[in-house]
Amino acid sequence: MEAAATLFKRSPANPIITARMLPYAANTVFNPAAVEIAGETVLLMRVEDRRGISHLEVARSSDGVTGWRFPTEPAFLPNPTEHPEEVWGVEDPRATWLEERAEWGIAYTAYGRRGPLVSLATTTDFKRFERLGPTMPPEDKDAALFPRRVDGRWMLIHRPVPTRGPAHIWISFSPDLRHWGDLTLLLEARDGAWWDADKIGLGPPPLETPDGWLLMYHGVHRTTSGSLYRTGLALLDLVDPTVVLRRSDEWVFGPSEPYERIGDVVGVVFPCGWIHDVESGQLRLYYGAADDSVCMATAELSQVLDYMGQCPRPERRRLSDQP
Repeated sequence: MEAAATLFKRSPANPIITARMLPYAANTVFNPAAVEIAGETVLLMRVEDRRGISHLEVARSSDGVTGWRFPTEPAFLPNPTEHPEEVWGVEDPRATWLEERAEWGIAYTAYGRRGPLVSLATTTDFKRFERLGPTMPPEDKDAALFPRRVDGRWMLIHRPVPTRGPAHIWISFSPDLRHWGDLTLLLEARDGAWWDADKIGLGPPPLETPDGWLLMYHGVHRTTSGSLYRTGLALLDLVDPTVVLRRSDEWVFGPSEPYERIGDVVGVVFPCGWIHDVESGQLRLYYGAADDSVCMATAELSQVLDYMGQCPRPERRRLSDQP
């Protein structure tokens, strides 16, 4: 069995993007969505300006590691005039190719006076974006769309925050990407001393594999010196994604390098995008490090699935099932 700690291997080029590389002044750049278009890697990154307000920026590279190119102006700015839920910024995008619609669906956090909430937008080229608007009331974050309908409905994974207790991962359904319902609890934060006991949230969008929908999620563990953000894996049933087939007990990726330990928020790895190269079988994971820079790690998808096959089966495959 592949050891959890060695599944993902960091790029020796890390950090691959920093704020100093942008064509304008900014505080930090982190938490990128990642897609591949015509053989080119495209990242949609969160950029925090020197006021503390975040917008989204595009970076393009022929090899996904070096030679990044940026537009001269921010690609996706908050629009508080028409969208007051964005008055304090837009953050942490996840991008999913929607084959049926022939466009990318982007779930992002809109940060307004009532708190953060999940909004959706679409694009075909990462140059022009169409906002679909909020999907859920605040407080809600860490969202991504599934790439296709299941039983005629679109699905969105997201993380609402309750008024009491830990924050868990939920899934919701829609006929049209605008009207959402049937909220279903999907994955719970664990109790006690576990690495994912305080709150959990989705990482990159769900990846369809022969074994099921592969999820990477972050777990937050509070310590006397602050919170640690690490990531684990889960596998959902392809036919019924509310069924959790496997879940890793151990974290598979956590902050260990100086660029993950030192930054605006110490001790954080926060992935929002991954790209699977079908020919090579390689999985490229793009993540924010310490809320300060963009980094990349790689894994072999076959090894990840082998690892998942040996992870525990949940006692209740659906959280709605009676214990």
